[in-house]
Amino acid sequence: MVYVLKDEKGKLYKGSTNNLNRRLIEHRNGKTKTTAKMKNISVAYTEEFDNLENARKRELYFKTAAGRRFLKNKIGPVV
Repeated sequence: MVYVLKDEKGKLYKGSTNNLNRRLIEHRNGKTKTTAKMKNISVAYTEEFDNLENARKRELYFKTAAGRRFLKNKIGPVV
């Protein structure tokens, strides 16, 4: 699964996991350096994949300019 988190300021975090609930708890508890300072994290977007390899490819796409445009159209503007 690929997921996109959004904080109260509109900042996005893109990641992939096989267990979104566990991963979200880790993010909210500051276990991930990148999201440790993000406040009020919520799941903004998800996509399911058959395997982690395809999910990682999609995650990398979301981190490109084209992927950011795609997400902007799906979840709205990013601050």
